[in-house]
Amino acid sequence: MKPRGELLLRVEGLRTWFPIKRGLLRRTVGQVRAVDGVDLEVRAGQTVALVGESGCGKTTVGRSILGLVRPREGRVLYAGVDLAGLGEAELHPYRRKLQIVFQDPAAALNPRLRVRDLIAEGMHSFGIGASRAERNERVAELLRRVQLNPEHMWRYPHEFSGGQRQRIGIARALAVEPELVICDEAVSALDVSIQAQILNLLSDLQRELGIAFLFITHDLSVVRYLADEVAVMYLGQVVERAPTARLFSSPEHPYTRGLLAAVPSLDPERRQRGAQVLGDVPSPAAPPPGCRFHTRCPHATERCRTEEPLLRPFADGEARCHFAGQL
Repeated sequence: MKPRGELLLRVEGLRTWFPIKRGLLRRTVGQVRAVDGVDLEVRAGQTVALVGESGCGKTTVGRSILGLVRPREGRVLYAGVDLAGLGEAELHPYRRKLQIVFQDPAAALNPRLRVRDLIAEGMHSFGIGASRAERNERVAELLRRVQLNPEHMWRYPHEFSGGQRQRIGIARALAVEPELVICDEAVSALDVSIQAQILNLLSDLQRELGIAFLFITHDLSVVRYLADEVAVMYLGQVVERAPTARLFSSPEHPYTRGLLAAVPSLDPERRQRGAQVLGDVPSPAAPPPGCRFHTRCPHATERCRTEEPLLRPFADGEARCHFAGQL
């Protein structure tokens, strides 16, 4: 593992578009700009939360980093190597270092395999463990780490609750000793009490193993005590990025303020700020010109409607707003 705080992953100018096909001949008539120019950094032993409404492109960012979908443009730099430019065979060795925990553990786990085989699958692929007995011992240890009984390795996924299945998914990701784990809405399908348990587990694992997490979620409330840094996405772009404490105490982008106001709170000022996010999210197939948030922003000016803002530095963060630090 790299020392905590050392740069582990850098994403530069990432664009992932999906074609819109229509007619009998399935001709391409447009593009869905799911991810449209995202820059991101993840450091060893730390957690970056990627937050935004459903459909903003955050899951596509995670899948593009892993090579599960191929980006149109941009670079995904890991250990100085651009993963986005590698073929499938060249990418295989790096899959050991970058793993994913999916949103729906029931769909992510093959119902025909026992837990032992699900967790050991990656070990076989990367040659971890000299024998079946050694791999069984490692599976047992991984189950203990995620707070499950080692004897559960001989059961099938349907015999577990949702929270237990997600723990199995985490154990499977850890089996190949990754440096970065992407958690794609990993707690959104769970009860609130179970969410807290899984978040505490991830925090403990990070402290013990030094893993980095890219935590993708639509819910800012679940990352406040987990993430070191938060990146907020809107319509395919990162609109604000800052250390967690800074972002929660003093958000700069109007959209971030709206997301924070949507978190249940007794603070009347925060509730009032929530009303500032107006209307519906535009289509990613036809994003508005200028600032993409201007159609919903009460502070929008003519400049916002015609000139696209860049990520501007402020204090210890960045915001994609012409008026960052002035509102």
